[in-house]
Amino acid sequence: MKSLFGFFLPTLLIILCSHTVNAQVNTEIFGVVTDPSGEPIIGASVYLEGTDKGSQTDFDGKYTITGISPGSYNLIASYLGYETQTKYNILVRSVGTPDFNFVLVESAQQLDEVVVSNANVISRPKETPLSTQSLSAVEIATYPGSNNDVVQVAQTLPGVSPSIGGFRNDLIIRGGAPNETVYYLDGMEIPNINHFATQGSAGGPVGLINVSFIDNVTLSTSAFGAQYDNPLSGVLQFSQRTGNSRDFTGNFRVSASEAALTLEGPLLRKGKEESATTYLVSVRRSYLQFLFEVIGLPFRPNYWDYQYKVNHTLDAYNDISLIGVGSIDDFSVEAPEEFDPEQQAALEQAPFIAQRTNAIGITWKNRFKNGNGFMETTLSNNTLINDFTRYEDPENEVGIVFRNDARESETKLRYAMTNFFDGWKLSSGFNFQYSDYENTTIDQNRQLAFDTQIDFFKYGLFSNITKSFIDNKLDLSFGFRLDDDTFTTEDNLLSTFSPRFSLSYEFQKDWRINASVGRYFKLPPYTILGFRDNAGGLLNENSQYTRSDHFVLGLQHYFGPSSTISLEGFYKRYADYPVSVADQVSLANKGADFEILGSEEIETVGRGRSYGAELQFQQKLTNNFYGILAYTWFFSEFTGFDTEEFLPSVWDSRHLISFTGGYKFNRNWEFSARYRFAGPTPFVPTDLEATLDSYPEVILDYTRLGEENLDIFSQLDIRIDKKWNFEKLALNIFFEAQNILAQNIPQPTEYGLNRDTNGNIVNPRSLVPITAENNQVIPSIGIVLDF
Repeated sequence: MKSLFGFFLPTLLIILCSHTVNAQVNTEIFGVVTDPSGEPIIGASVYLEGTDKGSQTDFDGKYTITGISPGSYNLIASYLGYETQTKYNILVRSVGTPDFNFVLVESAQQLDEVVVSNANVISRPKETPLSTQSLSAVEIATYPGSNNDVVQVAQTLPGVSPSIGGFRNDLIIRGGAPNETVYYLDGMEIPNINHFATQGSAGGPVGLINVSFIDNVTLSTSAFGAQYDNPLSGVLQFSQRTGNSRDFTGNFRVSASEAALTLEGPLLRKGKEESATTYLVSVRRSYLQFLFEVIGLPFRPNYWDYQYKVNHTLDAYNDISLIGVGSIDDFSVEAPEEFDPEQQAALEQAPFIAQRTNAIGITWKNRFKNGNGFMETTLSNNTLINDFTRYEDPENEVGIVFRNDARESETKLRYAMTNFFDGWKLSSGFNFQYSDYENTTIDQNRQLAFDTQIDFFKYGLFSNITKSFIDNKLDLSFGFRLDDDTFTTEDNLLSTFSPRFSLSYEFQKDWRINASVGRYFKLPPYTILGFRDNAGGLLNENSQYTRSDHFVLGLQHYFGPSSTISLEGFYKRYADYPVSVADQVSLANKGADFEILGSEEIETVGRGRSYGAELQFQQKLTNNFYGILAYTWFFSEFTGFDTEEFLPSVWDSRHLISFTGGYKFNRNWEFSARYRFAGPTPFVPTDLEATLDSYPEVILDYTRLGEENLDIFSQLDIRIDKKWNFEKLALNIFFEAQNILAQNIPQPTEYGLNRDTNGNIVNPRSLVPITAENNQVIPSIGIVLDF
């Protein structure tokens, strides 16, 4: 820690000294305004709220606003015949400010002049008018306690339960399991979104998406567009911005656990003011392994990740984008110099993980010349290589207890076409993918060893139509999906027919009632499909797609353009859920730790249900304040083989409270806070006798699920930001403190071998509980430098 502050303190002093001799600088912002088909809107007005700074768009729909003092603003775009739109809480820096682009929708009312009214409100997609939250890059970057981790930010959104201990990025949405969410980056599916991801699920301790790439993030929690396959509880969409087409810029970020460098600029500009080709590239490096070594912890997590986007505009109607993201992870252990019971148990039970992920995709977007629509075609590949090992003697890496050496690869083609005609919006398309899975497993405790290789095709069709009626007071949307594959034997296109319907009606000024109903299907993970017995037989080939039916009803009221309150009731019903043959428990209750989810014999016979209500208030930046406050009351239950006996899930805390907000002071100071609360949560106790026999592998006693609960989870994180803007660089220094109230973070009791004060095992061998303090305040400092 001394070396960390030794770096930050001199830097901070240099900055403060420099600040005293730097005068105020002005800057400019750029962007483009189009309609939903991508047609430029000529002559649209774009201005900064509360200032006299503004501009109009040119023949290409582009605008430039000059002479802006750096700071936080709301940016408004308007045009006659279109609904006014606001981008809240944009951050204008002296350098490194991204473009701000608008897509304006035609207004149902024919007006003779532009009117800024409550029509310019916080909006949701007409296809999914409920349970949808969007966050801008600025809101994500200032989330306290998130360390600029986009996935961790999503954990604070309404209806999302914290993971046990609060340290993982599992998205547990409205009572659904951690593996029920899918992730899309600019329309390309990214199955593995975290470092040290749980194979068969997607959760992990650290996200790998760089916040510097993000334009906005949208989380849908109960209603999903027909274009997305495999979601049961949520869809998390990352929209990336395009690199700077005029100048070379970049930023360097140092935080508590990592350093990241991002570069962007034009390619092949050839003397032009703007280039048709841009790039955006980053690399990020963890130094947790060095900090843990200094502190004396036995863990050595080490990771790299990289991300890139190259965009080329062929002409006024065609764009091509190449995007990619990947990671290199290594998790090992090192024995501490002095014996400590807690660290010794962690050393013995921790796995060795060597993981590689890579996703790459190319997208062609074609805007129709008649202006009535567009199409998008994406060809992509994602690969996960996971080497997961537990040793009997991890210090010397001797005696393999469990080994999983796996490779997953998916090559996907996605096509979607959107047409606009007479107020109707019709979207339709298909997806086609080739899946290849290999795995070599050794499990000494289960006396299991097998090699597996499967490959198959998966395909799907979708369509969705949307229309507004009664002067845009009533929005109706209907869609459906059909999915099938060449591997499983129990389903076909018709059996996976998944319709969804939604409506939104403004029954009184500033009051809306929203409703949606939908059916969704998910193919079991490759770990399930490729599992074999010692004789080489595929035991789960007859697995069925998991089914989830969602029913949501909500009431929403707008206090003004920037604030809204909503109340939603939801009910989710599951069928054909995988159930573990060995543990007689739903796989929904597994996969929230460092493990391999689903590599076992299962039967898709389980049921589940989750239901409750959610109250939420949101205010975008107004009078220097912004925030989201939500309370969710819910039940979450799943069955095993007895489909009439519902047991609580391991996140059935019944009560969730979340708040995230901030206040912007003068002179570019900002204070933000995040609070999360979860009620008493069931956990699975340890089977002490079985664990002693299989140690260091820990065996849980699923027959006792629901007998005991953890204490409440309550955590408050704060963050203070200070920004400086100079002529050729912009600087942000922030201080964070996680768990500022020093609340105890509940975790199930952990056990280790009974040892004497010198670390020698006491015979006969027995297990003893390991006491650990989980109430520490965790402070950190970070620097973001834009140049």
